[in-house]
Amino acid sequence: MLQQRTLKSLTRAVGVGLHSGQRVELTLRPAQPDTGIVFRRVDLPEPVDIPVSATSVTDTRLASTISRDGARVHTIEHLMSACAGLGIDNLYVDITAEEVPILDGSAASFVYLLQSAGIALQNAPKRFIRVLKPVEVREGEGKNVKWARLEPYHGYKLSFEIEFDHPAVNATGQRVEFDMGSGQYAREIARARTFGFTRDVEMMRANGLALGGGLDNAIVMDDVKVLNADGLRYSDEFVKHKILDAIGDLYVVGKPLLAAYSAFRSGHGLNNQLLRALLAQPDAYDIV
Repeated sequence: MLQQRTLKSLTRAVGVGLHSGQRVELTLRPAQPDTGIVFRRVDLPEPVDIPVSATSVTDTRLASTISRDGARVHTIEHLMSACAGLGIDNLYVDITAEEVPILDGSAASFVYLLQSAGIALQNAPKRFIRVLKPVEVREGEGKNVKWARLEPYHGYKLSFEIEFDHPAVNATGQRVEFDMGSGQYAREIARARTFGFTRDVEMMRANGLALGGGLDNAIVMDDVKVLNADGLRYSDEFVKHKILDAIGDLYVVGKPLLAAYSAFRSGHGLNNQLLRALLAQPDAYDIV
């Protein structure tokens, strides 16, 4: 039997939200079997629990946001990705503001936090969502097409292709395939940082976004090159970050998948539509 996993002890982090720029404290706590991952807004007069699910995602512009009873938590995908990468099933995430701290812009800090708390095996079987037939969502057409797909597969693998017409991105790999069964998530995927362009950052800040973003928590590019002094962490860091995001976006379904995921230019919105399309077809999956 594969056992469910939680943390051995609690662990804390303090940081700023990427978009809000707000200081935020995060406390990760063990949870009972079959709890799932639950975000708890502890800064509100009455704390609100927001269990993570495909339908609790209410906004996918620039990040994945979950909400319940008027309480929200933004930018959950990097922490969710780390939980998926380490096989964490049950976790309470106490948070003191409405955005998860960006830390270094990747999932590596969350992996470190979770590992430092220790991972405990629980006396309950791990449950998987097994995809039984292909499910696909598409947007746009011609040069603007984007799509994401889940197909039956004995295991869990992901392939992603991006298409950015930018010299710095063109010089790197724009397609990557990763098998979660390899056990290499922490080494191969977790360190890939979010990225953005200086021309977009000014526009976003004017709209009250990316207020906490900078060279210490994102790859920033001008019109021709990467501005970070230390360059890239992986030769294909851009597309690896997209896989990191996808792993987090898909883990909001509440259980690990047994499937092959493939995507072209997908993002948070399309990834969530894919989960909803899967769940809307009871004959497309089972729980094992």
